[in-house]
Amino acid sequence: MIITRTANQCGKADYGWLKAKYTFSFGHYFDPNFLNYGALRVLNQEILAPQTELKPKAYPHVDILNIILQGEAEYRDSAGNYIQAHQGDCLLFSTRQDLRYSEHNLSKKKSLHRLQIWLDAKPHQAPQPVQCRRLSAQPLTLLASPASGKNSMHLRQSAWISYLMLQAGESHNVPLQGKRAYLQSVSGNAEIHTDRKSGTATHANIRCGDGVFIQDETQLNLRATSAFQGLLIDLGNQSP
Repeated sequence: MIITRTANQCGKADYGWLKAKYTFSFGHYFDPNFLNYGALRVLNQEILAPQTELKPKAYPHVDILNIILQGEAEYRDSAGNYIQAHQGDCLLFSTRQDLRYSEHNLSKKKSLHRLQIWLDAKPHQAPQPVQCRRLSAQPLTLLASPASGKNSMHLRQSAWISYLMLQAGESHNVPLQGKRAYLQSVSGNAEIHTDRKSGTATHANIRCGDGVFIQDETQLNLRATSAFQGLLIDLGNQSP
């Protein structure tokens, strides 16, 4: 089954210095029907104006993946650690509840545009140091996984996060690990097909900013109708 949630259906915020789109309830945006999807509890696209910052805050027991789509960022924690990231960088933070974290756009001219997701970490799994990975031009790149396969970053959850980059007209088959997954269009449009022949939806069109909830499918076939970049979060057999 494929259920599309369009960009226009998502939560939005515009504070001038910060513009955001929220897939799930976050901050001042609340929708009881969209609190989480399995272990996936946050998926935000946010744009920070030049020389602005998200002030220090503590986080729950989660892994946070930031993908820098444009600009550059600096991340700091209350222990004095810091790290900088640029366009194409992916950073995975294994949060500690005794630390506070902040995010800064140091540029005087350029906005910072990044995608952020939170995944609930499994209880009792120890925090990891900050992990980094660059996006590649491959059609499908595994960014993070529970076993760190294919040089991916380590997640404290049974989930697999992949990034897709397809040229217009290009197709790619993506096998799924279990019953639940979520696909986010970061840019561009694509057609999605599945192998199921039941009465449920087996086809969907996804446009820039749209997301797709995927249930009880074993494989996706994506065909880009324009240059397409997408984030696939495979949640395996997690319950709702």
